[in-house]
Amino acid sequence: MIGEMAVELSEYDISYLPKTTIKAQALADFVSKLAGISVEDTSKDQKWLLHVDGSSTIQGSGAGIIITSPQGEDLEFAIKFGLKASNNEAEYEALVIGMSMAHEAGARHLLAYSDSQLIVKQVEGTNEAKEENMIQYLEQIEEPKTSFNYFQIVQIRGRKYQG
Repeated sequence: MIGEMAVELSEYDISYLPKTTIKAQALADFVSKLAGISVEDTSKDQKWLLHVDGSSTIQGSGAGIIITSPQGEDLEFAIKFGLKASNNEAEYEALVIGMSMAHEAGARHLLAYSDSQLIVKQVEGTNEAKEENMIQYLEQIEEPKTSFNYFQIVQIRGRKYQG
């Protein structure tokens, strides 16, 4: 089907490019430009807030991410992942992407909120990751975690942060 479309499109000097998944760094670069918040505008000691909520359904997986600057400006994102993921995997994806975006926007002190008890306890180190995919996600969190002068993750119940 796609091959047939490519042949038909080539007649008009049009080429088909498949949709690719947005990588965390590209998204973080976009946020940095979109935010319009200069790193110099924020004190290095001021806390930024990150709210993440990963979701997985039969239609696919994705995440909601809200980054709040020290000035109270909210950057809100809804991301559809180009992969099948469990709820926990989607939550980890949201956290990795959200941390990267917050850092690019200028955050150096980050307080993250998640409604996943499993993810919060694994990131805190109070629960051990046992499944291979959870171990890999936990390893992915370590690098962005160390890029902050301060990082804390807190579990919230359900949609507490959406007031």
